[in-house]
Amino acid sequence: MTAPVLSVENVSVEIGGRALVEHVSFSLGPGEFAALIGPNGAGKTTLLKAILGQLPFRGSIRVNGRMGYVPQRLNFDRTLPMTVLEFLALTLQRRPVAFGIATRVRKSVSAMLERVGAGALLHKSLGGLSGGELQRVLLAAALGEGAQLLLLDEPAAGVDIEGEAAFNDLILHEVRAHGAAAILVSHDLSVVADISDRVLCLNRVLMCEGKAGDLLTAETIARVFGSGKAVYDHHRPVPHTHAHGPDHHHGH
Repeated sequence: MTAPVLSVENVSVEIGGRALVEHVSFSLGPGEFAALIGPNGAGKTTLLKAILGQLPFRGSIRVNGRMGYVPQRLNFDRTLPMTVLEFLALTLQRRPVAFGIATRVRKSVSAMLERVGAGALLHKSLGGLSGGELQRVLLAAALGEGAQLLLLDEPAAGVDIEGEAAFNDLILHEVRAHGAAAILVSHDLSVVADISDRVLCLNRVLMCEGKAGDLLTAETIARVFGSGKAVYDHHRPVPHTHAHGPDHHHGH
């Protein structure tokens, strides 16, 4: 029997006396793609940070292999004189890039960027990248030289609608081709339906878990997000795919 890449057992996270995540348990095997959905404040990013070891927790989290993480956005000084090559080299060598980048590291960085279709960005300024370009660079960093678990916190947040489908296809390809496991946080349920094997419904506790086709129903969406939620698809004429609150308005 194949060992799980990720095993989460009875995990709870409390900050300042407030329970953000309670008694969550699930596991992921190689090649599994799970979507983590839930309303704002449900604890999704908190759970990812606990898995990454960035927040204290109770319970057990076991990861079999290297992790890669793509945040919603990277906050940094865009005037910083750093190229994409230098940024990615920081993840691969111990010595400061100011003292030079090893030939081996240059080749590895180039391969990492080619892998995500961003080879042309190698010598570009990090601060001059578009939102979509930056997310591809962050994905390259997360994949690195063989991540077994990818944690993706709304990774297409800075990508335009035209590029979003290609970006999500790229993520799915990497998971399938290399046998990695992945957790995707997304509010776009059309994306969840398209690329995930499983859905984890979180609202502080794990409310439901199962196959995307079984769980992405109007009834489940109402139970997880609340009855005041409406669901739309921004990509295709299919109902019940994107969760919004009652105050959400479309400009089209």
